[in-house]
Amino acid sequence: MTLTQTAILSFIEGLTEFLPVSSTGHLILASELLRIPSTDVHKSFEIAIQLGAILAVVVLYGPTLLRNRRTLLLTATAFVPIAVIGFLLHGIVKQFLLGNVSVVLWALFIGGIVLVIFESFLPSRRPGKPEGLPTEISLLQAIMVGMCQSLAIIPGVSRSAATIVGGELLGISRKAIVEFSFLLAIPTMAAAIGYDLLKSAGEFTSGDWGNLLIGFVLSFFFALVAVRWFVAYVKEHSFAVFGVYRMLLALTFLLLLK
Repeated sequence: MTLTQTAILSFIEGLTEFLPVSSTGHLILASELLRIPSTDVHKSFEIAIQLGAILAVVVLYGPTLLRNRRTLLLTATAFVPIAVIGFLLHGIVKQFLLGNVSVVLWALFIGGIVLVIFESFLPSRRPGKPEGLPTEISLLQAIMVGMCQSLAIIPGVSRSAATIVGGELLGISRKAIVEFSFLLAIPTMAAAIGYDLLKSAGEFTSGDWGNLLIGFVLSFFFALVAVRWFVAYVKEHSFAVFGVYRMLLALTFLLLLK
């Protein structure tokens, strides 16, 4: 993989990780357009590059997570479903789903429809707490949000969209569930990245590690910008635009494949 390809993928990862559009889906589609072979090493790169984006959330929200015991408990509780499912299905997902363009396009398109319908019929009903902490979330709601997040094991589903839509359907305010989604990303992605690297690090060459380091740094800075923008955006705007974007992206890519 060239430096230019690494930079492009890093930009895409940082910008899309916390938006309801599926960063993994975007990385798979971008890799297809860039004609990067879907090897096990590259699949691991697509997973590990997310570490930079996760660090951006740690910088912005880590203090919130650490100083509030209830928030820490809620995050740990919501993490359990994806931890179990991810551990059991890691091999299947990496072998059959990661790199599968058809799966990504269907997931993007169907997810786009869901977002548009959700915004049309179930708009956010309550403002978030002024302090921005997910204190209104119960333990049961946290478990249910974690189960919703587990859908994102399918590339193209979007972890952010699954948790936000699921959370609002459970009665959690938009501001609270958006920020909780950021917090939940920390253990979820850290575990996924750590587990994958533990199993595949031996396949990385020095060049692969260099690409990963570059991707880590670039995705970190791009994610910082994206998270700040997204938090400001959700205060006043609908998610429907993301749903339309997902559908258009899927249809456009289908045309390109013909």
